[in-house]
Amino acid sequence: MKFKLPCEGVETPFYYYDMELLRSTLNEIKECIAGSDVHVHYAIKANGNPEILKVIADSGFGADCVSGGEIEAALAAGFSNDSIYYAGVGKTDREIIFGIESGIGCFNVESIEELKVISELGERCGKKVPVALRVNPNIDAHTHEYITTGLEENKFGIDMRCLDKAVDFATASDWIDLIGLHFHIGSQITITEPFALLCERINALTEYYRRRGVEFPVINVGGGLGIDYDNPDENPVPDFKNYFDTLISGISLTPGQHIHCELGRAVVAQCGSLITQVLYVKEGIGRKFLIVDAGMNDLMRAKRFMMWWDRCANRPMYSAKVKNYPPCVAEILSRCARRVRMVKAWLPLIICGSFPVLYSSGENMGSHAGNIIGVWRAIARISAGIYFRFTTRRNIYSSNHLSVIIR
Repeated sequence: MKFKLPCEGVETPFYYYDMELLRSTLNEIKECIAGSDVHVHYAIKANGNPEILKVIADSGFGADCVSGGEIEAALAAGFSNDSIYYAGVGKTDREIIFGIESGIGCFNVESIEELKVISELGERCGKKVPVALRVNPNIDAHTHEYITTGLEENKFGIDMRCLDKAVDFATASDWIDLIGLHFHIGSQITITEPFALLCERINALTEYYRRRGVEFPVINVGGGLGIDYDNPDENPVPDFKNYFDTLISGISLTPGQHIHCELGRAVVAQCGSLITQVLYVKEGIGRKFLIVDAGMNDLMRAKRFMMWWDRCANRPMYSAKVKNYPPCVAEILSRCARRVRMVKAWLPLIICGSFPVLYSSGENMGSHAGNIIGVWRAIARISAGIYFRFTTRRNIYSSNHLSVIIR
């Protein structure tokens, strides 16, 4: 990550996005899928910064959305309507109608109950709705328990024992266009075995329904490809080649079928960092505590998944060279007791006013930001050479609340 902090007026915390790395990542994906039947949709929930969305849309990718607001953001950023796929277990009628009227490419349906609602709303809108059925394949992704989504005890998708009923309803409905099957087995998957097993499940299902006269043009494997949190400098771009090779060689496509992927973290995580400032260095018994001006409202992932950031850097106040002090173990704490332990880091000797940099934070960094205890949200800055420019403005407390008063 290359940038210079200005000498005066540095306002922290802020999100920093390395657009050069983002473009390199996108180019690597395009090279890996060139000439194949693979289409990539960017999972907007990973990071919905408008500047990032525009770059990804301009690269020719589709969008994976999980709310009406994300569909709106995708359209505003320039994603083509038919490249927008809409997933999520709790789609509201209003959101479904918005997606239908916007002409999006596909609804990834999570249940028979949702399928019936979409059929009714399609009839109300007078449009046949393209649908893919999300299947729960009962595959262990060997990842964090909070982000495993493909086991039968998880809330996501249709159990394979109920799939016939869903297919029968969809094919019988005048307002459903059943175009595919959808899967998503989990996130931050760093081994190929779960994906290879998924390919086997897909082949078995498509062959079963082919014998019943049902074809699925869209085979959507979801996302899940992880990144290297331990060595972001050495591996800033995930191993896309191995990932796509596994899918392309493992899924037996028939003429007219295409593989669709929904990548989020793998696209943006390494290009984003959270820059915070040390307010105090508190000397504890046997350890130091760095009291910083960022917290879990700025980077929720650390708290949600009990993560440690073992990869941090220290940026000096005036872009001077960092001296090579012996590393010390420190814990970074937010400046409020309600936003507790964030990070464990090996850092050079830190002084008040230093700028710790939390790497590999581009995924969920801004999209999960909040205003707990009224703290102002971090702003976003986009790389421009070795300097940066603003893309968002810091909000104030009075803008954090919308109220409806019923008299």
